[in-house]
Amino acid sequence: MSEQQDQTEEFVPRKPRKGIYVLPNLFTLAALFGGFYAIVMAMNDRYEMAAIGVFCAMVLDSLDGRVARMTNTQSAFGEQMDSLADMVSFGAAPALISYEWALKGLGRWGWVAAFVYISCAALRLARFNVNTAVVDKRFFQGLPSPAAAALVMGFMWLMTEMGISGPDVAWPMFAMCLYSGLTMVTNVPFYSFKDVQMKQSVPFAVIVMLALVIAVINIHPPIVLFALFMFYGLSGYALYAWRRTKGMQTSVISTSTDEPDEAGLHK
Repeated sequence: MSEQQDQTEEFVPRKPRKGIYVLPNLFTLAALFGGFYAIVMAMNDRYEMAAIGVFCAMVLDSLDGRVARMTNTQSAFGEQMDSLADMVSFGAAPALISYEWALKGLGRWGWVAAFVYISCAALRLARFNVNTAVVDKRFFQGLPSPAAAALVMGFMWLMTEMGISGPDVAWPMFAMCLYSGLTMVTNVPFYSFKDVQMKQSVPFAVIVMLALVIAVINIHPPIVLFALFMFYGLSGYALYAWRRTKGMQTSVISTSTDEPDEAGLHK
């Protein structure tokens, strides 16, 4: 009986601690500043710098969770702080910047695209928070908000680098906002890279490949980054179609249907 109890206790997820830790929250605040900086740059018509601000926020956002896990400083406060920062940097900032840069000339249609994007970002983050315990850690349920922001901001950055003004590509930006926003709230699986263990040793070839990737990005960051995130933004649908043709479960929800109610998604 005691052995069964011990096994049961092993599988009970630990509740996040309520303390406030400086190191991971510094990364979160820095990511929040990246989103704030992007909005300020857009207000001053410096759209290239606005895009760079969002991409810097993405890098910092990817680090705060890993730093918290590596230093064993995860907390409920940090989780909530991270979500609020993501809403600003990857929800409000891309919607406002895209509207100011290109969508304003479309009138109400521009409002629609920007609002669909920001509302889907809010829904995506809320669903992520409540589904954490039931989703397969290897995948995201829907396009993650940083990747959605990268699609919108990457498109704007690329067009700006090519000398194309926002009003000239208003409808493509309209489509990009709708695609990014709606893909965030689908049940399409996107690989999360969370099963990559940073503490484990890797072959020397992996380090060489990483160096090559950084070098390629440095050749022309707008083109390369937009292409990479466009590939990632389509990869979920390819994975969904492959799983469906193989008769595999397409939902990334692995166990529960209790809270929230996700009945009908376990197929």
